[in-house]
Amino acid sequence: MPQGIHLSQRLVQSQVLAPQLQQSLALLQAPVLDLKALVEQELQQNPVLEEVSPAEAESAEADDRELEASGEAGEPGELSADSDFDAGPGEDTEGPVDAFEAEFERLAQLDQEWRDHFAQTNLPLRTSAEAEEKRQFMFDSLVAETSLQEVLQEQVRDSALSPEQLPIAEMLIGNIDDYGYLKASLEELAGATGLMVDQIVEVLKVIQTFEPPGVGARDLQECLRLQLERQGRQNTLEYRIINEFMEALGKRRIPEIARGTGQSVDEVQAALARIAKLEPRPGRAYLPDDDHYILPEVFVRKSGDDYQVTTNNEHVPHLRISNTYKDLMAQRGNPAEVRNYIREKIRAGKFLIKSLQQRQQTILNIAREIVNRQRDFMAKGVIGLKPLTMVQVAQVVGVHETTVSRAVSGKYMETPQGIFEMKYFFTAGIQTASGDGMSNTSVKDMIADIFKAEDSAKPLSDQEVVRMLKEKGIVIARRTVAKYRTELNILPSNLRKVY
Repeated sequence: MPQGIHLSQRLVQSQVLAPQLQQSLALLQAPVLDLKALVEQELQQNPVLEEVSPAEAESAEADDRELEASGEAGEPGELSADSDFDAGPGEDTEGPVDAFEAEFERLAQLDQEWRDHFAQTNLPLRTSAEAEEKRQFMFDSLVAETSLQEVLQEQVRDSALSPEQLPIAEMLIGNIDDYGYLKASLEELAGATGLMVDQIVEVLKVIQTFEPPGVGARDLQECLRLQLERQGRQNTLEYRIINEFMEALGKRRIPEIARGTGQSVDEVQAALARIAKLEPRPGRAYLPDDDHYILPEVFVRKSGDDYQVTTNNEHVPHLRISNTYKDLMAQRGNPAEVRNYIREKIRAGKFLIKSLQQRQQTILNIAREIVNRQRDFMAKGVIGLKPLTMVQVAQVVGVHETTVSRAVSGKYMETPQGIFEMKYFFTAGIQTASGDGMSNTSVKDMIADIFKAEDSAKPLSDQEVVRMLKEKGIVIARRTVAKYRTELNILPSNLRKVY
């Protein structure tokens, strides 16, 4: 068969998420702080939507329920609040009837009833002046963080570097990472710029005198050494340990360091305690992610012998369809294009409002089931954490497990034991001798307590920890203890021993 480009047709079936479903999933997955940004974007794109306060939203919903209870919304020829604004079956189609005109005649009738109920409320557009003032004050109070590179550049301008050295300093600062380390080697920088290594080293030594102490180092050893030199501690034991026994220091080989320095174990340990006070990451104070704001989605409060679960509705935007566009719908002189545009925007707005309500209800249902299964945790803390999977919660709530995963992603729950990520409550389990399940998080916490209480002169082996857990009715393998110990950043017994 000759090679070439051929045009052919074929029929395939594939599943595609509708745009509205994608929007609904995005709202469900977004934490409350990101949710505000998504809703704000939709408010800018959809003019029929307006934001109201929670109290005003509750008042509007109460009026809607009162209207429905009166039976007025169910009269023939009217559309309910959930209507798609489509012409229903059984309509009189004799004669030239404008479908849009018929729709808006019915909407105008219903809209008049809405206006009668809402006329006295005088709802403001978007938010009140007081809320806008608070919002603007918050934005005005935000202060931009100063990066490490900006701090170094400012010190370069105040330094005694010559004009010929300033470009070299800028090049070096550009290669210093957020933690304060010079990531590129001097040979690489020399090859890329055509400069001599000695020229670069001369400027680097000046940068290493800048604040914060240790900045511009090429590795941890140089970083710690620079900090001690800044303090004039070149003749101390800790300086010698860093300079000559860095590898042994990293592996906590205290006896080896003591033999190499000719000092006692106690003196070496005291020197290591002083080394521990140095900053291994000089640029830490200038990291942009130092401030991580958490806003709980769910609140759990103890009420008698039970726990009350509520969602954070105060920070979730409350929306409604604008009265202004209801008035436009009632005007019969508008062309079909205008009415069609308004109809589509109202459809999108109603779907967004329903998606927000469904999001809150889904999160609330999942949170209630979590609290129901983790009652011991709410009362006792980590020791009471039970094994729990998303499938178990999904079966009770009546959703798919992927929906549970999206609903708890990035969400936090405020409990009597503190604030925890909702994913924290989903953990694998270990079977105890009594047949009950225990969360592996609880087992890790027990292992951490065991190692914390051990004798530093006789550290416990993993097998001894297995035996101690077995006495408490928890049977796990030695390799599992070793795995949990590694996750807890606890060294093996031979490296934990203090002589």
